[in-house]
Parts: sequence; structure tokens; C-alpha cells
Amino acid sequence: MSEVLPECPRCDESYTYESGLLLACPMCGHEWSPETAGVADGGEGEDAPPEIRDSVGNVLADGDTVTVSKDLKIKGGGGGVVKVGTKVRGIRLIDPIDGHDIDATVPGFGAMKLKSSVVKKAL
Repeated sequence: MSEVLPECPRCDESYTYESGLLLACPMCGHEWSPETAGVADGGEGEDAPPEIRDSVGNVLADGDTVTVSKDLKIKGGGGGVVKVGTKVRGIRLIDPIDGHDIDATVPGFGAMKLKSSVVKKAL
């Protein structure tokens, strides 16, 4: 298996590894399929990350700090409520899953997925 894997199309690092059917970058957390690896070389391919905006229109990026803009009832487990104003640090943008496009660790609740429509970028 002397196959050389392509560099990450998002951050251009060479530490790419295989993660199941996808390629992944440990530096920026970006995942992509090997079929689209050649498309992203021009920077304008399908693999360009979509622009994700918070509830007031600010563009979000990986690693940003956001605050929750409305009370969130937690489903499953013990339940509970994430209160307005809860600060969430180091978010990670993901491909939307049921409208949830942010992967984060919420203080007091742990890892969970959030919708960008219920957070505001902390400036």
C-alpha cells in the first residue's frame, strides 16, 4: 500500500489519512471523498465548504466561539435545557444532519450537534 494520499483541499496539509470511505485531515478536521480530491485542486470545485451563518448573519468558521441565542431542550438521556447565553468554544462545522451543522462540546452537557440558527458568534 504505497499509495500517496492527496493533500487536504482545505488547508493544504499533507497529513491526510483514510477514514472508512473518506479521506480526512487531522489538522483542520475536513473530510472528503477520494473521487472529489482532484476537483478541489482549483479551489472552485464542489468540495468548497458551504458558508454557514449564525442567527444574525455572521459567517461561522471552525474554532469559533458562539453563544446560544435561545433555550434549547435536550432530547433523550437525562433531558435538561441549555440556557440562553451559554458560551460554546471551539465549534466544528459539519455537513448538515437533520439541520444540525455545528458539532460542539456544550459546558455541562458534553458533545452535541447544534443548528447554526440558534447560536450567535461571540465577538
